[in-house]
Amino acid sequence: MRNPIADKCAEIKPSGIRKFFDIVSEMKDAISLGVGEPDFDTPWHIRDEGIYSLEKGRTFYTSNAGLKDLKIEICNYLKRKQGITYDYNNEVLVTVGGSEAIDIAMRAMINPGEEVLIPQPSYVSYEPCAILADAKPVIINLKAENEFRLTARELRDTITDKTKLLVLPFPNNPTGAIMERKDLEEIAEVIIEKDIYVLSDEIYSELTYKGEHVSIASLPGMQERTILINGFSKAYAMTGWRLGYACGPSEIIKQMTKIHQFAIMCAPTTSQYAAVEALKNGDEDVKEMRTAYNQRRRFLMNAFKEMGLECFEPYGAFYVFPCIKEFGMTSDEFATRFLEEEKVAVVPGTAFGDSGEGFLRISYAYSLENLKVAIGRLERFVNKLRAEQKK
Repeated sequence: MRNPIADKCAEIKPSGIRKFFDIVSEMKDAISLGVGEPDFDTPWHIRDEGIYSLEKGRTFYTSNAGLKDLKIEICNYLKRKQGITYDYNNEVLVTVGGSEAIDIAMRAMINPGEEVLIPQPSYVSYEPCAILADAKPVIINLKAENEFRLTARELRDTITDKTKLLVLPFPNNPTGAIMERKDLEEIAEVIIEKDIYVLSDEIYSELTYKGEHVSIASLPGMQERTILINGFSKAYAMTGWRLGYACGPSEIIKQMTKIHQFAIMCAPTTSQYAAVEALKNGDEDVKEMRTAYNQRRRFLMNAFKEMGLECFEPYGAFYVFPCIKEFGMTSDEFATRFLEEEKVAVVPGTAFGDSGEGFLRISYAYSLENLKVAIGRLERFVNKLRAEQKK
């Protein structure tokens, strides 16, 4: 028989995250610090709005681009938070999570062979989505000495005549790195000069601990060059509701909507009604959850300091990215031994790109009680490795 599988699909590697959680799911007394999912329930008033929509029989398709009321609230939110004005009718698309928005943005914008610049370490979907869009992914390896920020020089040195799109993944998964206004201004200058576009993944925009998040789309000359992607999973603890959105120039959103129309039809109706409530009345919930995450972040940073484990201070998302190079092991070897010997699952940094070698991703989207137990086990494991090195 002829091979039924497309070459470009067969060549994509499976997620480097999954194998550890297939193991931990069957391991008694194991603790997982690897999944990027809030441990909070979706706030009750948001769930209640979803339930009410079902009780009212709102089980129909919405328009392809999303509920009018939701698109209006998305525009209100971005105006309030970032000072950016979008036309809800032509510049907003509601998607099935932020991940769908990433996928269809690349498919709508990229011609075969054009280059997509992807800073790494970063979210695992960017590179596969670029490949599936027939783009050439070009990796920019971010550096720990720069706190895993993208610098203007790194960007300029990577751009070629074939470069079309830069993925800007900040606040960052897995490192927790952020880009401040001055960083973005330097990046924007290069983008405008070189006439390229930006896919700005801002799914963690509400989870920042060093001032307010700044969107690159809010800078002069950048709104017309930026697809801003966000969603409800992280800020509102709505992972299972599968709802995101993209905002950008009308000509790009129009093409994205076309792909969405044929592939998806529309995002879940119940989720959209719940999201209207989240945007209208969810600010206090976000603040409460952010405060809890920040407490956990500070606990982990103090714990790493006490055990002598190097880790730059992250100011975004809910991840830390400690360095384990001192132990002379690969990230995968360290994570595997840690799981086998101490029953704690973390993610090797290499799951997020080769530049993640020598680091681990640890999520603090877990209760402080679980974190204390897991960090106690990490300290014991680290001490054991150091004792082995002395022999």
